[in-house]
Amino acid sequence: MPEGYPGTRPAGERPRRAGSGAGRDRESRSTEETEDAVAIGRAKQHHYEVRIRWTGNTGEGTSNYRGYERSHDVEADGKPTLPGSADSAFRGDPSRWNPEELLLAALAQCHMLSYLALASASEVVVVDYADEATAEMVTHSDGSGEFTSATLRPVVTVADGGMAESARELHGRANQICFIARSVGFPVHHEPTIRVAD
Repeated sequence: MPEGYPGTRPAGERPRRAGSGAGRDRESRSTEETEDAVAIGRAKQHHYEVRIRWTGNTGEGTSNYRGYERSHDVEADGKPTLPGSADSAFRGDPSRWNPEELLLAALAQCHMLSYLALASASEVVVVDYADEATAEMVTHSDGSGEFTSATLRPVVTVADGGMAESARELHGRANQICFIARSVGFPVHHEPTIRVAD
């Protein structure tokens, strides 16, 4: 089941009573859900494109390690430009997004989207979701490095206390299907908190 699992009823939406076109609406939804389910069952390749443009040439290019900025723009068609740089530990601008933060953000985003899709399909009504994610990275004397782990701490609020146990269990499944978590070579841990709406 992918991140944006289609064919599920939006949280909080109740089936309409018979009459006033309700039958036609149900038929339309049923057809859409069947088509979505068929599409999900097929393997499909997806393609993504971004552009990176270095903006940190101060006049002498990379003639000196300390003489150029790490600033750059991350661009994609139809989207706002994302200001990028290196981590401040590597002479970057701390006011701009660095690759390490973007990777961690991608993990947290992907987990959330996978989780919400699973919740919708499982009749777990999520009314609020927030996460404070952290990650650890080590660097080596030869200039290389790698992430060693990431921890997601999602705080999920559900509409009813009877949904809490299922809401907690869905995090494991979300990790299993998250595209980004499946693509990285380090463990992604989860420390979820489940709350019930007032």
